Amino acid sequence: MTSKTDEATGPADALGYEQARDELIEVVRRLETGGTTLEESLALWERGEELAKVCRRWLDGARARLDAALAGEDAEADAPED
Repeated sequence: MTSKTDEATGPADALGYEQARDELIEVVRRLETGGTTLEESLALWERGEELAKVCRRWLDGARARLDAALAGEDAEADAPED
């Protein structure tokens, strides 16, 4: 079984959103295609879980930044003009 770090792609936490998403797509494709051993399938599944968490963190961070920007715009709109 593989460790948390995949030798080909490195630690999942170090990946950007697009990199993690693209690798996750490839992991899913390989799992759906089949032809891997049980051990390989488990390693792919674990890597996919890590990648999905990375993608979720990126998306959550983007949502928080967007919400903060929108809240800032609302505050400016509500502020009295001089």
